[in-house]
Amino acid sequence: MTIDEIYEEFDGLDNWEDRCDYLIDLGFDLPEFPDEEKTEANRVHGCQSNVWMTLARHEGNGNAVEIQADSDAMIVRGLIAVLLALYSGQTPQRILEIDPREVFMRLGLDRHLSPARRNGLGGMVQRIREFARQVASG
Repeated sequence: MTIDEIYEEFDGLDNWEDRCDYLIDLGFDLPEFPDEEKTEANRVHGCQSNVWMTLARHEGNGNAVEIQADSDAMIVRGLIAVLLALYSGQTPQRILEIDPREVFMRLGLDRHLSPARRNGLGGMVQRIREFARQVASG
């Protein structure tokens, strides 16, 4: 799923309740996250629910960043799906160029998520961007 496909789906939904249901549906399609990766080292802090994330780079693909993540909360799994569509498979340079606030505003996440969920989303973005900075700086 691409971020443009998510935009298209969101644009076709009339209200936040339908969009929220769609986010939850996106979360059901997340790739399997290995239980052995659900460690404290992979936990994203600042999230209201439990979120685990691993990041890796693929040298053969312009150092593209691959992201895996999971949560114990359905809506957060949907937010993870949005982040994967936005960032996974991108180069570190591209990740650092993307303004996530524009994406969140376009999807209405800035207005409809609770402050705790926004903080958690910000924590996930921060972890991805920090990893991209590390990879980019070599």
